[in-house]
Amino acid sequence: MIATLKNLYESFFRGLQCVTENWLLGLSARLIFSSVLFFYFMNSVMTKVGSGFPGWLIPQNGAYAQILPTVAEQYNYNASEIPFLPYGLIVYAGTYAEFILPILILLGLFTRLASAGFIGFIAVMSIVDVAFHGAGAKTIGVVFDRVQDSAILDQRLLWLFPLIYLLLRGPGFISLDAILGHFFRSEHS
Repeated sequence: MIATLKNLYESFFRGLQCVTENWLLGLSARLIFSSVLFFYFMNSVMTKVGSGFPGWLIPQNGAYAQILPTVAEQYNYNASEIPFLPYGLIVYAGTYAEFILPILILLGLFTRLASAGFIGFIAVMSIVDVAFHGAGAKTIGVVFDRVQDSAILDQRLLWLFPLIYLLLRGPGFISLDAILGHFFRSEHS
């Protein structure tokens, strides 16, 4: 009886794994990450750039104040006076990353590279929040405690999980990476 139940159990989950392999987990990781954070980051970008063309391509004073608050304060929050190297470059890179990387992850395009970039982005974002925005102990949080709602450790660790999955396993068959990979393999065969 136990052997039969064990075989049924293993057969069921082996079949489930076969049916979902190479598409469900990558698609789920992308959609879960995007459903939770896509508009969060898009709204954040909108506070950093101007309006209209080409304004939405150019980080404004708000971007400097959010990304490098102490530097922005030194220059009286006037982005035109802040040196491009290194500060402007950091602000442009951060602003563009916050806009481009979520789109790439949602589409499943250059997914592993975008996931690696976003992992780095989240790390830098967390460091900025602690070092420059003065996040307190409650906001930072502690891992393996009984409180699960800290904005930095608890939330951002959960943000990282789908990105780590995508980095290591890729976006799956339902992605632009898979479509382009199939196209280029067909072209060169």
